[in-house]
Parts: sequence; structure tokens; C-alpha cells
Amino acid sequence: MGQHPLIINGIDVSNIVNRNEKRVAELIPEILEEYFGDFIFEDLDIQDIYALALNLIPAGYAQPGSIVLSNRLSNYEIRAKIRAAAERVLDNPTRADR
Repeated sequence: MGQHPLIINGIDVSNIVNRNEKRVAELIPEILEEYFGDFIFEDLDIQDIYALALNLIPAGYAQPGSIVLSNRLSNYEIRAKIRAAAERVLDNPTRADR
């Protein structure tokens, strides 16, 4: 998927991002090393884990300059969702060669 601008009624909304995306991306390597260190993940595995983990947690969208009121998920909660996503990917690989 390319990074094409998203335009709604002439307004660019491309800079509205899910605040949890960065946190999930930063925590995935820790979780994979800590809980799945013996497994070699392929590119598609990592992508699946990332997408699934994001789908398992509530989105936290914000635009630049917005005021973010708490409602922040703890790292513990996000780590638990990443572990669940990794286990699900390992149990249901997208490729038939496993």
C-alpha cells in the first residue's frame, strides 16, 4: 500500500495516525525475542503479527496538534496482545510450507 494522500472534501487527512502503531512496532522485537527466541520469523510473519496486534487493541487516532486525553493502553496490555497475535500467526501460518 502506497502513501497516497487521503483527501476528504478537499481536506488532507493523511497525517491522522493511530498512536498505537509506533508502540506496537517498538514492542514486537522485544516480545519475539523474549517469548519466541528459538523461532525464525519470516517477513510475512512479522507483518501478520503487526497487523493482527493492531486489530486486537483499540485504535488511538490523533492528528498533529491535537490534545490527547489519557485513555492510553499500558505496555503490559499491548505486550499481551502482541503475544496473542504471534501465537495465532504461529498456529495459523499464511504459507503452506510449514
